[in-house]
Amino acid sequence: MLRKKTNGIARRSQGSSLLSNIAEKSVDRRTFLRGSGLAIGGLAAIGATGGTVTQASAQEAMDGAIETIKTVCTHCSVGCTVIAEVDNGVWVGQEPGWDSPFNLGAHCAKGAAVREHAHGERRLKYPMKKEGGEWKRISWEQAINEIGDGLMKIREESGPDSVYWLGSAKHSNEQAYLFRKFAAYWGTNNVDHQARICHSTTVAGVANTWGYGAMTNSYNDIHNSRAILVIGGNPAEAHPVSLLHLMKAKEQNNAPLIVCDPRFTRTAAHADEYVRIRPGSDVALVWGILWHIFENGWEDKEFIRTRVYGMDEIRKEVNNWTPDEVERVTGVPGSQLERVARTLANNRPGTLIWCMGGTQHTNGNNNTRAYCILQLALGNMGTSGGGTNIFRGHDNVQGATDMCVLSHTLPGYYGLSAGAWAHWSRVWGEDLDWMKSRFDSIKGADGKDKSLMNLKGIPVSRWIDGVLEDKDNIDQPNNVRGMVLWGHAPNSQTRGKEMKTAMEKLDMLVVVDPYPTVSAVLHDRTDGVYLLPASTQFETRGSVTASNRSFQWRDKVVEPVFESLPDHIIMAKFAKKFGWADRFFRNISMEAEDEPNIEDITREFNGGMWTIGYTGCSPERIKSHMANQHTFDRTTLQAVGGPNDGEYYGLPWPCWGTPEMGHPGTPNLYDMSKPVSKGGLTFRARFGVERDGVNLLAEGVYSQGSEIQDGYPEFTMQMLMDLGWDKDLTDEERAAIDAVAGPKTNWKTDLSGGIQRVAIAHECAPFGNAKARAVVWTFPDPVPIHREPLYTSRRDLVADYPTYADKQAYRLPTLYESIQKKDFSKDYPLILTSGRLVEYEGGGDESRSNPWLAELQQEMFVEVNIRDANNLGIRDGQQVWVEGAEGAKVKVAAMVTERVGEGVAFMPFHFGGQFEGKDLRDKYPEGADPIVLGESANTALTYGYDSVTQMQETKASLCKITVA
Repeated sequence: MLRKKTNGIARRSQGSSLLSNIAEKSVDRRTFLRGSGLAIGGLAAIGATGGTVTQASAQEAMDGAIETIKTVCTHCSVGCTVIAEVDNGVWVGQEPGWDSPFNLGAHCAKGAAVREHAHGERRLKYPMKKEGGEWKRISWEQAINEIGDGLMKIREESGPDSVYWLGSAKHSNEQAYLFRKFAAYWGTNNVDHQARICHSTTVAGVANTWGYGAMTNSYNDIHNSRAILVIGGNPAEAHPVSLLHLMKAKEQNNAPLIVCDPRFTRTAAHADEYVRIRPGSDVALVWGILWHIFENGWEDKEFIRTRVYGMDEIRKEVNNWTPDEVERVTGVPGSQLERVARTLANNRPGTLIWCMGGTQHTNGNNNTRAYCILQLALGNMGTSGGGTNIFRGHDNVQGATDMCVLSHTLPGYYGLSAGAWAHWSRVWGEDLDWMKSRFDSIKGADGKDKSLMNLKGIPVSRWIDGVLEDKDNIDQPNNVRGMVLWGHAPNSQTRGKEMKTAMEKLDMLVVVDPYPTVSAVLHDRTDGVYLLPASTQFETRGSVTASNRSFQWRDKVVEPVFESLPDHIIMAKFAKKFGWADRFFRNISMEAEDEPNIEDITREFNGGMWTIGYTGCSPERIKSHMANQHTFDRTTLQAVGGPNDGEYYGLPWPCWGTPEMGHPGTPNLYDMSKPVSKGGLTFRARFGVERDGVNLLAEGVYSQGSEIQDGYPEFTMQMLMDLGWDKDLTDEERAAIDAVAGPKTNWKTDLSGGIQRVAIAHECAPFGNAKARAVVWTFPDPVPIHREPLYTSRRDLVADYPTYADKQAYRLPTLYESIQKKDFSKDYPLILTSGRLVEYEGGGDESRSNPWLAELQQEMFVEVNIRDANNLGIRDGQQVWVEGAEGAKVKVAAMVTERVGEGVAFMPFHFGGQFEGKDLRDKYPEGADPIVLGESANTALTYGYDSVTQMQETKASLCKITVA
């Protein structure tokens, strides 16, 4: 549909000439651009924004009263501010947020084109159902009634777990929180979202190392780094504006940039050292670096002695990874890794950045823990310029993860224990027995009933198995029969061919999204499919959490377009249909019928998420930071004067205590150079006080000003009493503590915030002061070890580094050794990996429907090394079949390039709308098909799930490529 690309000259799609509208009045270039909605920062090709959206002339736009509204880009997790220019309710132009400390007046191509998402003509315009193979327009009332009746029928016949609620990283914090609560009231833990398949292994690995599973520092703090190590990440394409911050460290500190990746990416092009690794060998790579550090005595011995548990066990494993063995497994010469190790040792503090290249593996949790251990060994934790800067993907995937739209925990990572449910029932004002009655149960191995309320649900990575697996093999009463995909791109998941089968087996498939998504067309269903048009985040308001844990507030830019509705309103309509809306919204006021007040939702989670400090970030405080962005330092993120003096931009969590306590936020986790009350922190005492007689608490070190000058456990009411600090509690706080569990009440369950307030008054961290643990005794591999991928081309390594035994996990049988024992490499000799492009995001439905982005990248492709291409008889640009090791195949264009090494092929995962050579455009509702279609890389990608989180394996599979 598209061919010619813009030549840098802005063009209007309307018939009238923009120049003729301007000719009568002399204006400078910037005014001209502002009037036509084209002025953008950090984008070379002005034409990429494509002119104005409405028929209003540029002259009218300049003469009229243009309202400017501050919002946040809806793409990646950097959190770039967008200044929307609105004329009479129509979004006519945009500027980057020049005051924002995150984007500093810059945009990437996607950010510069976000206006199209609000006004895009290819959006889903009204509720639809598929009937007799045709899409039929229906009303909202009919949609809610028919879907509601169908889902309640499934619930009645097969139990609440037979309906799966799949949420979104595109929801605001308020909507994500409401969604997780919604699943609880429905009576299931079969609820999840994209974080499962992007950074779940990060959250699990990092949280189990030092307490919290999030980015420890910030994009801005990278300005202070003396070295930057990027493993399995490509910020130049996935988080383009973040590269500003990396480049600042390179320029002002002469910080060496080291990039480890199977591909020579756009980020690698900026590197001082590029390390090409074999996909799936991250642990071996890190241990290879650490071998040189230990061998030369470059580790930070005092940091390890005082703040790290288990490094001696790591040293024993690392001793096995000599330079020769590392080269055998990773392909990286020992001399290069010695140089990398020396560079890191000589340039401290250094930061370590990783993305999905490190996480999406069957041993992804081992990778993320190995990264953490490297930073601990170097003493790079808890310091400005150091840390593990984990770049999250979607704009609110951090917030949606914190709200725990996840199958294994309640909001704030409280888990699913009886105590967790009791806590949230108190927050919700709900009768705990009523809540228990909502859930089904199964017979345990001991023959006793076990409530599914306390058992992990099926993760999104495995929902297709929830549908297709033999009922007798699933740890719930029945298979999944109803699927609600709410803001999720199914083509971002592996095993696309089996997904098609699963979709066709469902009783009902419901899609809630601004766009139809691949869910509308992948299957061959003729009925039982509903499409509900959700509004974009520009048509509502609410908070989002950037990758660095900072909160930002989006104001509504325009009213919902077409017949779309904001997600929280749709949830309210379903809650009413299901009969528990009054209970669900008992703490939340209604602005209109079925429209819950956003700020009240914020305040409700403020009242419950004590674990991670989502309690001090009231709507008023977040909005004040957005209004006064110009007062925050661009590196420290601390306000210098103004109404937020001394606070850190966005109140990065943990923002302890109540809003009235005024905690400034925590810019860098575990930094003991500051008092806790001023943003300092220790490692969390999450794992006990000793193990096998070895102390797990910090040794003689503590945060500045702490009255306990040593390690200490997490705070409880009993601990306050033992210290004599309980006298600092108010009568109201004491009463609230007594109402929970008296002396056994802890800093996480005290709804008054009194325990946190008193601990911080004595400059102690509410969660204790412990050592980070390099050994996680609760994981399948307590010490991270290398394990070969299930589909490996290196059969010579399987005996030395085998995968796990098959096991039951998250209610489902999970295969490991039964796959790996088969040799697929003879028929499928190439390693297949995947990743992002700068032009598109996620499953791509939104960005491929945007004409200004679609023009930039018009065809799905596979990167093939020159030698491999010549051996296979493949020419650049030729159509080829890429067949995965399980037999599914995709037809794409070959890009013959040296970006990938020999034996490796790469495909981007943003495409959809074609399936095994067949174009599916005619299956979309009329006018709602994306401009660019293409095969989904994940059609060809194969089975494989992390041993702890069920993260999917997308970075190390096998394929064969043939001429089409």
